[in-house]
Amino acid sequence: MICPGTVRGDERPHLDREIEDMTSDILSLDPAGIDGSWYVDTTRFARDTSWLNTPMTVYSGVGVGLFVVFMVIGWWLARRRDASVMAAALAVPFVAVIAYVVNDAIKLIISERRPCYRFPSAFLLEKCPAPDDYSFPSNHTVVVFAMAVALLVVNRRLGIWAFVAATIMGISRVYVGAHYPHDVLAGAIVGVVVGYFTAILLRRYVTPLVNRLSDGPLRPVLTAAAPVHT
Repeated sequence: MICPGTVRGDERPHLDREIEDMTSDILSLDPAGIDGSWYVDTTRFARDTSWLNTPMTVYSGVGVGLFVVFMVIGWWLARRRDASVMAAALAVPFVAVIAYVVNDAIKLIISERRPCYRFPSAFLLEKCPAPDDYSFPSNHTVVVFAMAVALLVVNRRLGIWAFVAATIMGISRVYVGAHYPHDVLAGAIVGVVVGYFTAILLRRYVTPLVNRLSDGPLRPVLTAAAPVHT
């Protein structure tokens, strides 16, 4: 008599093969099966909206420069606030670099190939990169979302504008054919998480330094407040 749930000896090899096949399917998950159809639909939309091709291509390629402008505005606004806000403003470029490094490590671990290799006939506005330039998560998206959340710590209104610009950047990366939608979504999540915690930590440790330097030659750079005469 065989109890329920017991596997007979002659069934064991078959069961082991099924488990092995399931494990193999999970480990070799084809990213195209996640949202490949959305990717193809987006590239078709790009093909049918030629009037939008140039703006999206330009913004996708050099739009990160807009965040440098946001960063300078954040620094200028921070000069009229206290040392902690200035520390947060000065942290923004470091947040961008740290987010990029963290994401690059994730990309190397996941090693997801670009969708242009899976869909070679898709309409591409950006040249298909080398095979070892991996896709998941999107570096552009990670960096701009990390900067956006760091700018939110500096100034709420500026941060909101930066988030709008970051969202457009993410969309543009799919539009030009460089990434799957899930690459961009993951990039936004990684950027927000890494950006927030890095900005908070840097603000905490840099604030005392800003306080000290504000009494020296760098005062005009760090604060617009008039010096206190004793």
